[in-house]
Amino acid sequence: MFRLIRTVGIIIGYAALATTKLQHMKNQKERLPTVHVQDTYITMMAKKWAGRILDSADVTVEVTGHNVNDDKPVLFISNHEGNFDIPVLVHAIDKPFGFVSKIEVKDIPFLDEWMMQLNCIYLDRSNRRSSLQMIKDGVASLKEGHNLLIFPEGHRSKGQGLQEFKAGGLKIAKSAGVDIVPVAISGTAALMEKYNSKRMVPGHVKVQLLDPVPATVFNDHSLDEVGQLVRARIDEALRS
Repeated sequence: MFRLIRTVGIIIGYAALATTKLQHMKNQKERLPTVHVQDTYITMMAKKWAGRILDSADVTVEVTGHNVNDDKPVLFISNHEGNFDIPVLVHAIDKPFGFVSKIEVKDIPFLDEWMMQLNCIYLDRSNRRSSLQMIKDGVASLKEGHNLLIFPEGHRSKGQGLQEFKAGGLKIAKSAGVDIVPVAISGTAALMEKYNSKRMVPGHVKVQLLDPVPATVFNDHSLDEVGQLVRARIDEALRS
């Protein structure tokens, strides 16, 4: 329980501290030459935040695969095990990225402004129009040169195995004309979800960055087929 309280304190406290630096960072960002460089600069603070969370929870992260860090925008598609997925992925992936988050996160103190700077997108699962707007916002973000990460399962699996993928999010990649980078993450559910979020335990997490699926895949395959292809690659990686 103490580890959980300490980690939550770090999440909120570090976000509050970082917010005091936000205006300066925004001013500095505007002087940088490209979207990729600007996003990389802003993400430095997010990576420090993620590292402190993982250290406080005594979590180690193993990253395998090819971490591409060029300026070509991509859509990351990852399975979704637990609450620690975001800090682990921010720590593990070199490319800066925004992510699709449930609308409830907007109410967490200090985080909303940082979510905006990281080019995150909110989704209200109870509102169908919100899903359509999420797709539009995701396409626009990618076309502007930002990277985006989605969890097509929609909900945390909590270590109960890979769930079915919702193909709707793949419309983002198809409409934006970007490559898809599948990501397999394992071990985060064992840190908290197995104990119903009442306590945390130290652990080891593995992140596998898989070979990109080129944007041209949509020339010959439907959204459902691409979704099945990406899911199969992630499933194979999780079983290896």
